Amino acid sequence: MKTTLAMIAFALGLSVTPVDAQILERLEDAITGPPSQADIAAARQEVQGAAQQALSALYAIAPSARRSIDGAAGYAAFSTFGMKLMIAGGTSGKGLAVNRRTNSQTYMKMLEVQGGLGFGVNKNQLIFVFTTEPAFSNFINQGWEFGGQAGLSAIAGGQGETFSGAVAISPGVYLYQITETGLSATLTLSGTKFFVDPNLN
Repeated sequence: MKTTLAMIAFALGLSVTPVDAQILERLEDAITGPPSQADIAAARQEVQGAAQQALSALYAIAPSARRSIDGAAGYAAFSTFGMKLMIAGGTSGKGLAVNRRTNSQTYMKMLEVQGGLGFGVNKNQLIFVFTTEPAFSNFINQGWEFGGQAGLSAIAGGQGETFSGAVAISPGVYLYQITETGLSATLTLSGTKFFVDPNLN
């Protein structure tokens, strides 16, 4: 049931801000009941494990990314799952944003709704790297939304070796996208929102 109301709103073309997401979470909690402390602890552990797996997968494919993250102001790692059946589909995921200066952790969520014909299931891992404190803080405090930016291409090796394989999506913000076939050279996140998870923080 979680994120279902947000997906419906998103599918109808309604804007879902981080504040709206919190309101929808509370409404879903009123319907399904708030999560227990044991549920929250288990969910946090699951997100932490998935974030570590995403980092490990990235380092195996692009070893230079380790230096990028070690020297960054912060990073956020997400694991996503998506399904598409006929004319509608969607992707949801959870992630962990880590401030490299303070080691503070913020649990995040993502939501994407897709239109058009098709069938399929997809799993992705996304790793944001923030080179500045303001860029990281904006991601936490304001969330992030991709509009029609799906055509952005990754930085080729030799043109920016530090972030080779990542997409520069904003000043001070780089994104690695790992699909089932490896590190993706083109960003495919059109219509995706990222925001703080009010249940896990």
